[in-house]
Amino acid sequence: MNDKEFDKRRRQLMRMVGSGGIVILPSAPVRTRSRDVEYRFRQDSDFYYLTGFAEPDAVAVLVPGRESGEYLMFCREKDPAREQWDGLRAGQAGAIEDFGADDAFPIDDLDDILPGVMESCDRVYYTMGMYAEFDTRMAEWVNTLRSKLSHGVQSPHEFVALDHLLHDMRLFKSKGEIAAMRKSAKVAVEAHKRAMRLVRPGLYEYEIEAEFRYEFRRNGGWVSYSPIVGGGANACILHYVENTALLKDGELLLIDAGCELDYYASDITRTFPVSGRFTSEQRALYEVVLDAQRAAIDKTVVGNHWNDPHDAAVRAITKGLKKLGLLDGSVSRLIKDEAYQQFYMHRTGHWIGMDVHDVGDYKVGEEWRMLEPGMVTTVEPGLYINNSRKVPKRFRNIGIRIEDDVAVTRNGPDVLSKGLVSDPDDIEALMSGSA
Repeated sequence: MNDKEFDKRRRQLMRMVGSGGIVILPSAPVRTRSRDVEYRFRQDSDFYYLTGFAEPDAVAVLVPGRESGEYLMFCREKDPAREQWDGLRAGQAGAIEDFGADDAFPIDDLDDILPGVMESCDRVYYTMGMYAEFDTRMAEWVNTLRSKLSHGVQSPHEFVALDHLLHDMRLFKSKGEIAAMRKSAKVAVEAHKRAMRLVRPGLYEYEIEAEFRYEFRRNGGWVSYSPIVGGGANACILHYVENTALLKDGELLLIDAGCELDYYASDITRTFPVSGRFTSEQRALYEVVLDAQRAAIDKTVVGNHWNDPHDAAVRAITKGLKKLGLLDGSVSRLIKDEAYQQFYMHRTGHWIGMDVHDVGDYKVGEEWRMLEPGMVTTVEPGLYINNSRKVPKRFRNIGIRIEDDVAVTRNGPDVLSKGLVSDPDDIEALMSGSA
C-alpha cells in the first residue's frame, strides 16, 4: 500500500470527524507467549490502516484543522543499543519523513503532551474496550482535565466510538486493497495446489500444514489464522486445529487455510480425497456443496442483501440432501424448520480484508445490509455428516467445505481465489498430475 493511500484514509476520516474532534488510536501491545518469549508482533489493523506504521508502543492522533499539525505520532525514540537487540526503529524523524506525520513526539512524553491537545477539542473519537491499560489512561486524562474546569481549562464533553466510523470505511475496499487481497489469495491458491499434489495415505495432517506454512513464508506471508487440516471425521469439527492425525486411504481431507500478505488476508477451503479419487458417496455430497457455493456466488452481486447468498446456499443444500435421502419432506418446509442445520450449521460467509473476519456491520438497523461495490466476502457452504446412526453408514464421518473470497463489483462477483480448482473432476486431475 503506498503512502498516498494512507494519507487519503486519514483525510477521509478527518472530514467525517470535523473540527472540534480528536481521533486517538493506540498501536497493538507486545504480547508474551510464555515467560520471556513474545509472540511475533502484528500491528492493530485499525492503526495500520491509517498509518502504515508497524511498530509497537505508538499512538496516532488526528486533530482536524489544528494549525500546528493535524496528524501527530507518538512513538519510540531511536536507540542504537535497543535496536541492536530488537530491530530498527523509525524514531520521530522517520515518523515524519517516512510515514507522513506532521509532527512526532517520544512515546514517553504522551502523558505530558496529549492532554493539552485534547483540551482544545469538544469530541474524542476512540475505541473503548480494545486495550484495557490505554482505556485507563484515557479516563485519567479526561478526569484530570475535568478537575480543572473551575480554573478555565476546557475538557472534551463527548466520547464517540471511533470504530463506528473507521470500520465502515474499512468495509469498502479500494482498488489497491483489492489488488493486495488478490495477491494474498494467489499465494494461498498455490499452497492449496501444493497440498493436493503432495497428499497421500500415510502422511500426517501436520505434514500438510507444514507445506502451507512453507509456501506462505517463501512468498513473504504468514498464516492469516491457524490452518484447519482435518482428515476423515476430523473434517466434521468446524474449528479443528490439532492437525495431528494420520491420513488414511478412502478419507476426505478438508483444508481451511489462508495467507496474510502485506496485512491483507485470504481465506480458502478445499476438500479432496486423500487417495486422489472420490468415492460415489463423497462425490455426491461434494456436488451438493459445490452447487450451493455456485448458487451463493451468483447472488453475491450489487443490490442483493447480505443474506441472499446464504439463502441460496441453504436452498441448494436442502434440495441436495433431500435428493440423497438425508432429509425428508418438502424443501420449503425443511427450510422453514431449519432441518438442514443438523448437517449445515454455520453461515455462508463473512467479511474479509485486513482481518480474516473483517470489520463492518451485517445489518443496518433491523435490515440486512445491501451489497455494494468494494465489499469482499467469503462464500463457504459446507456439509458435516458425523457418525450418527440417523444417517446411512456410507455417508458417515464425511465433512466437506468449499470456500472462496469474492469481491462485489458492478460487473458481478469477482472470485479472488478463482485460480484454485473446485470441480471434482478437476481436483482428481490435479492430484493425479494430469492437469
